[in-house]
Amino acid sequence: MLVKACQRSVIQYVCRQKKRLSFARSRRTTIHIHNMPCEVTDRFLILYGSQRGQAQSIAEEICEQATEHGFTADIFCLSDVKKYNVDSETRPIVFVVSTTGDGDPPDTAQKFVKKIKNKSLPHDSFANLCYALLALGDTNYANFCNCGKTIDRRLQQLGAKHFYATGHADDGTGLEVVVDPWIEGLWEALKKTFANMSAADQQGAAHSDSFLKSPSGQEKNSSNLEVDLNLLKLSETDLPRESTPDCSQTETLIPLVASLKHSVAPLSESVLNVPALPPSYLEVILENQSVKEEMVPADKEGYHEVPVTKAVQLTRDDSVKTAILLELDVSEQNMAYQPGDSFDVLCPNRASEVEELLLRLGLQMRNNYAVQIHLLENTSKKAKVPLHIPQGTSLQFILTWCVEIRSIPKKAFIRALADVTQDSSEKRRLLELCSKQGSADYNGFVRDANVCLLDLLRAFPSCLPPLNLLFEHLPKLQSRAYSAASSSLQHPGKVHFVFNVVEFPACPEHSARTGLCTGWLADHVSSIMVPTGMLTASECLDTSALPKVYVRPRPSSTFHLPADPSVPIVMVGPGTGVAPFIGFLQQREKEREVNQEVTFGETWLFFGCRYKEKDFLFREEVERFVQNGTLSHLIVCFSRDDETDAGEKVKRARYVQHNLLLHAKSVASMLLKDKGYLYVCGDAKNMAKDVNDTLLEIIGNELQLDKLETMKTVAGLREEKRYLQDIWS
Repeated sequence: MLVKACQRSVIQYVCRQKKRLSFARSRRTTIHIHNMPCEVTDRFLILYGSQRGQAQSIAEEICEQATEHGFTADIFCLSDVKKYNVDSETRPIVFVVSTTGDGDPPDTAQKFVKKIKNKSLPHDSFANLCYALLALGDTNYANFCNCGKTIDRRLQQLGAKHFYATGHADDGTGLEVVVDPWIEGLWEALKKTFANMSAADQQGAAHSDSFLKSPSGQEKNSSNLEVDLNLLKLSETDLPRESTPDCSQTETLIPLVASLKHSVAPLSESVLNVPALPPSYLEVILENQSVKEEMVPADKEGYHEVPVTKAVQLTRDDSVKTAILLELDVSEQNMAYQPGDSFDVLCPNRASEVEELLLRLGLQMRNNYAVQIHLLENTSKKAKVPLHIPQGTSLQFILTWCVEIRSIPKKAFIRALADVTQDSSEKRRLLELCSKQGSADYNGFVRDANVCLLDLLRAFPSCLPPLNLLFEHLPKLQSRAYSAASSSLQHPGKVHFVFNVVEFPACPEHSARTGLCTGWLADHVSSIMVPTGMLTASECLDTSALPKVYVRPRPSSTFHLPADPSVPIVMVGPGTGVAPFIGFLQQREKEREVNQEVTFGETWLFFGCRYKEKDFLFREEVERFVQNGTLSHLIVCFSRDDETDAGEKVKRARYVQHNLLLHAKSVASMLLKDKGYLYVCGDAKNMAKDVNDTLLEIIGNELQLDKLETMKTVAGLREEKRYLQDIWS
């Protein structure tokens, strides 16, 4: 322990307390005093619904912390319906649920949500239930925390009671801003709940039973000792900055500004409140033997390997962003889809980054060793061997296809990395980044800067993590979803999608790089890439020579053309957000050809980009739709072009929301009188919010409503599934 001599007596006391706490934890929080056991048996249930692993990770963190606070927690996914029974549960329940898509429940929570939304349930179905709920969402999306709010509202309607206030965590600003204090306050709420339950259920119990009551009800004497676990969490990181010895004995320069590597006052001089060190739970063994057949993807989750038959750069070389159209041949896989559906694309980690990580870990010579993973026998963590890491495959394969080494490290991961960092100043900085006091630095230098594990290892060279620590904290490598930009009526056996190559410019935390999937796709298809309008190289190549990708369809539940073709549709899709609407219009074009007697409603497309000549995506195709009557109105804007009339600059609409206002009466009439549909696709952070605000303005002005009534009207459009979004952040 890093201490100065003058603080030895204090630290010795802390050490004794920590040893007692460690002993208590090793005995499942049973402390024996004069041979009289005091065992904490208060038990609660954690249920989570997760789409990408965030809610599961937070639920597992709550489960881990429960033991430290004197509780026992059982944890299950909401989809594991055979392992829990909410109908008869009498223990407190903690729900942790995320929201996906356009306010939809995650896949793992859909059955549970459907069950509790059953209108035939009696109003007191869950009168026995007391619960707390942590909802995860993103304010960049319209239906913030919708799944959590739906579960919360419905449980209340069915008689359930809160024992702790609901938390709504925003991934747009950082989940930890709400999650950390919410978890911190959970324990006191649980203590009060169990105390109340105990008082109600155990009145008149024997004196021996009263030992487990709240502290106010304890009888203190010389043979009993009241143990407060919270008081025993003091560690060397709770000490002031001055308590860390100067190992070099040389004067060092104090940084003037904070960075990933260095802090400044007051943080550099603060006493730190850091999370508890996550318990290790995996044993990783590398065996020098032949590996089993390595299947990509390893989990076989419905992916198909398909050839890329066309790759077209839709933007000019001097455009700010590079947009690429890919055509995939899915004819042999019989992948049915509708315009509005999307496809998951599985990509590997970059080979150069995998090699660097292996080198940094000192495992470059054992990259092809077979990996065996087991649970540690003495671990205090309730965990399983990660299912996304296949047994018996090579280390190279796992780091390439199974774990996401580009993911932003969570604070618990940084805390674990600090524990394996040798240099005291580097360790201090990592502890600052994961501390409560260092939240601003974590957001600025880690989260917002898109820092990954490799960036941290470069910045802190004395950090030497073992392989098991990486497998415990690196999440599963997730697929990326792209909207179909085609109709199978127009392109049988093919599917198109379009994307911008994401670019992360160089910054103090890392060098310039491209997005994991978009950058890989651009490199992967470079051999067949052609400018828009040119004959594709793939038409001259044998199919076996074409690049291939792993994809699976992801059907949308709502983002489709109306069942009634006579109702009007309004499509808002700037940039690559136009992709699903190309599929809509291709579909409508073919339907008009074969159903000439059918009446089709008006179609409006609001499109926008920076420059008309540089990045007007699908320009020739949408102009053809206008000419043949498939598209009734094409409304475009170019945010960076200087519009001129007769040599003079004129003010024009710069963004799609401005054009919506210019056509406010038509838009309002289609939505309110003709029962039309409004579709929005693209950036959630700015565009989707601006379009929503504009829609509120249009409807409020048209109907002469106040703000509250206007919001109710727009909410009604959402409820009727006539205001639909396919947006991303």
